[in-house]
Amino acid sequence: MRLFAATIATETNTFSPLPTSLEAYKECVFLRPGEHPDDTPLMCTAPLWVARKRAKVDGFTLIEGSCFAASPAGTTNRKDYEFMRDEILDQLKAAMPVDGVLLGLHGAMVAHGYEDVEGDIIERARAIVGPKCVIGVELDPHCHLTLRRVKFADIIVLYKEFPHTDVVERAEDVLNLVLRTIRGQIKPVTSVYDCRQIQSYPTTLPLMRAFVDRMIAMEGKDGILSISIGHCFPYADVPELTGRILVITDGDKKKADKLATEIGEEFVSMRGKTMPDYLDADGGITAAMAFNAAPVVMADPADNAGGGAPSDNTTILRRLIERDAQEAAVGPIWDPIAVRLCFDAGLGAEFALRFGGKIGPASGQPIDAKVTVVGLKRDCRQSFGPTQVPLGDCAAVKVGGVEVVLISNRTQALGLELFENVGIDPRARKMLVVKSTNHFMAAFGPIAKKVIYIDSDGPIPRDYRKIPFTRIQRPIYPLDAVTNPGLIF
Repeated sequence: MRLFAATIATETNTFSPLPTSLEAYKECVFLRPGEHPDDTPLMCTAPLWVARKRAKVDGFTLIEGSCFAASPAGTTNRKDYEFMRDEILDQLKAAMPVDGVLLGLHGAMVAHGYEDVEGDIIERARAIVGPKCVIGVELDPHCHLTLRRVKFADIIVLYKEFPHTDVVERAEDVLNLVLRTIRGQIKPVTSVYDCRQIQSYPTTLPLMRAFVDRMIAMEGKDGILSISIGHCFPYADVPELTGRILVITDGDKKKADKLATEIGEEFVSMRGKTMPDYLDADGGITAAMAFNAAPVVMADPADNAGGGAPSDNTTILRRLIERDAQEAAVGPIWDPIAVRLCFDAGLGAEFALRFGGKIGPASGQPIDAKVTVVGLKRDCRQSFGPTQVPLGDCAAVKVGGVEVVLISNRTQALGLELFENVGIDPRARKMLVVKSTNHFMAAFGPIAKKVIYIDSDGPIPRDYRKIPFTRIQRPIYPLDAVTNPGLIF
């Protein structure tokens, strides 16, 4: 038995002012066959990593393709996407014949001329391998679960957790289902229910936690092979942006249709109930200052690099400084120029620094202040589950009672190392401001005495009615009062 595995992935915010080129992939994941590290999966590479670990035990030969992934930002350059895609497809052609294909994708990647990148590469892979080869795909739940990719893949499994702490487990699911299909043990059939909604679904909150736990409990019983909940990625203006439910059963289409409909209808009934409450910047700071335990973690999802934002908005930081906040730390602010200036100045230096507020109007005004450099470290990383995420060179500066972590590789707040790398103990601070939507909860949730969500004036607002969509299919909640959810595949 022969399996081929590869990755091409990013999460595309089509409204982002940051274009994505080949350089962005080279800064994140840009690996040729055999170059993937053994110790940890990287962004969207878990199917390849898991298959490498299991090849000998499960009796198959793995042919590794290239792995390309970039941090979320704007639309990928067409030429660069086609270069990466064609490299992987040429590797697949050279690997033929194969019994199975494992693709680690994101699900919300857009390139110029390609609104459904994942559908494009899956369809082209199918044309190479033919109808009998089994194609298995792992996707992020913040994806566009398009009918094109459902049509051309045999197995699609989405992560269930938000924060995404289960990427390896779901890759195991993909591999298991692909192997069982190749061996003739199962005959997967798929159904998709379109919920016609845009929303956020953190599994750290009770309603979504219980919903996901019930889905997990159903799998592996009564012919139910897999249940996936597509949250959608709200910051992409593409036609099939919507929440969808995908059910895979063993040869029973009627059962799949019935279950997808039941789960989809329940998902629709949860509209407006799955997101945390949000405060404005001053309201959040006031609540944090009044709370009598520490640390208080304040999330700034409107400037989350994980959603394609620059991560250089200064609104919350400026108000902390203006209000003379003490024992507060903010991170990350993406500003490679400021990082370099801090290294040039040296640890302990006091100097006038302009930082943040660089990329566009939604970044706010830069901070101009006399700062003290309190931390410097080269080539930093932070943990997100089993994955190490690069931060690049990092600097920490202090303005009054506020410490700020400046990074050179744009990414969101994920692990405690974001602060610890530069000598800041997050457990010892009264207030921590983290630029993240919900992934921060995996590391910061356990240490937080209170979590406050702030909807600042950053570029990715939590009120989806404020997003200037022009291409998405209507009607859809919350843009429209009446929608038409239903079974579509």
